[in-house]
Amino acid sequence: MDRREHLKLLLTGTIGAGFIFTQCTEEDRQISEEIIENGGGYGRTPEEVERDERLHAQSFFTDEELRMVDHLSEIIIPADEDSGGASEAGVADFIEFMVKDIPSLQLPMRGGLMWLNGECRKRYGNAFLDCSESEQMEMIDEIAWPDDARPEMAYGVRFFNRMRNLTSSGFFTSQIGLEYLGYMGNRPTFWDGVPEEVLNQYGLSYDERTLEESVRPESRHEVAEWDENGNLLR
Repeated sequence: MDRREHLKLLLTGTIGAGFIFTQCTEEDRQISEEIIENGGGYGRTPEEVERDERLHAQSFFTDEELRMVDHLSEIIIPADEDSGGASEAGVADFIEFMVKDIPSLQLPMRGGLMWLNGECRKRYGNAFLDCSESEQMEMIDEIAWPDDARPEMAYGVRFFNRMRNLTSSGFFTSQIGLEYLGYMGNRPTFWDGVPEEVLNQYGLSYDERTLEESVRPESRHEVAEWDENGNLLR
């Protein structure tokens, strides 16, 4: 199993365990796209929108640091035959926003990048980005596997764990990551009842009222109306 599949399973096996992937109509898709284009439409307050805009207008990482973040994220989730990688997904920009949104991340992230450059200079005579690919991966292997890391690598291990968590969060919430997961989002769907073969397996069936009120595919676009006694009007 490659690292992308491993991260995918970690995500879908925890926070994504309840996702159900169902079909949606083209109309549903167009409505969702219009909502996104018009600023979200998902409960954002004006204060939250203003704060996000303010954070987006600021910078934290230097150009070199941002290149390092981008390169490290691509090492963690590289492009493959199924989709683009973390770099194409814009994970570096996501991490840049997160360290501004959560200031407590700033010192450990900047310190981790400085530590990585310092270790590479001691070993190879160059900063991380100026090292060869084999040298970079040799260094990453020292901190990517916590159980196997030497005690003196503890600071680097903590940094890379944080980097890996942020990269996973950024990638799997990006458009590329969501398409890779096959996640369609919170879209309206239809319920056609329990499959007939399952009902037959347990010797069950729907009564006529339930079929009429709840399991009529031809009426799925109608808005139900009920009287004060709970009887279906249409």
